[in-house]
Amino acid sequence: MSMTWRVRVGDAEISALHEPATTETTIATFFCAHGAGGNMQDRGMQAVARELRGRGLDVVRFNFLYSERKSGRPDPMPVLRSCIEAVVAQVEAPRRIIGGRSMGGRAASMLAADGFTANGLLLLAYPLHPAGKPEQLRDAHLPRIAMPTLCLNGTHDTLCRKDLMDAVLPRLGSKFEMHWLEGADHSFHVLKSSGRTDADVMAETGDATQAWLSKHFRV
Repeated sequence: MSMTWRVRVGDAEISALHEPATTETTIATFFCAHGAGGNMQDRGMQAVARELRGRGLDVVRFNFLYSERKSGRPDPMPVLRSCIEAVVAQVEAPRRIIGGRSMGGRAASMLAADGFTANGLLLLAYPLHPAGKPEQLRDAHLPRIAMPTLCLNGTHDTLCRKDLMDAVLPRLGSKFEMHWLEGADHSFHVLKSSGRTDADVMAETGDATQAWLSKHFRV
C-alpha cells in the first residue's frame, strides 16, 4: 500500500511518497531524489518508479525543500543532502539504495562518498558537467564511493559527454558499473529517427537495474 507523509528538515517540511514493489519479493528500498527542474511527481520520476517497482524495488520519492516551495531555484548542496538523510531516516528497510535523477543522484553520490550508510547507489542521468561546460567536471568525489553503484546515462546526454565519463571510469573501481542507453538524452528521451521509443529506454533501464540487483542483492 502506498503511503504519503511529511518529513521534517530543519525548520521546514517536505512531502514524501513510499510505493511498494509490484513483484512478489521486495529486494530493497530505493530512495529516488528528483532532478533540478522537477519534483517527486514529475513524469520522469513516475516512469522510473513504475519501472523499478516492477523490478523488485520499493520506491520512495520526495521533494527537496525548494520544490516543496514551488521554487525554481535548487537548494545548496548541503540542504539537498540533508533532505535525503532526513527521508532515509524515516523509513525502516533491510536494504537501502540511495540515488535518483541528475542533481538528486549527484547529491546522493556525495553522501555515498562521505560514508553514508546504504547498501547501494543508483544514478540516473548523472550530471558529470553543466550543459555546455565540459571542463567543469563533477567527478572529484566519485573515486571515494565504496558501495555498489550503477550509473545509467544516455549517449546523447548533454550533461555527461561519453568520452569524458569513459575517461573517469578507470579511477572508480570495480564496484562502479556504467550502463549507456544508446541514443537517449538527459531525460532518457530518444528521437523517433533512432528506431527506439522512450518506453524502450525505460525498459532497458529496468533490465540493467534488475541485472545489477541480482548481482549485488540476492534475496
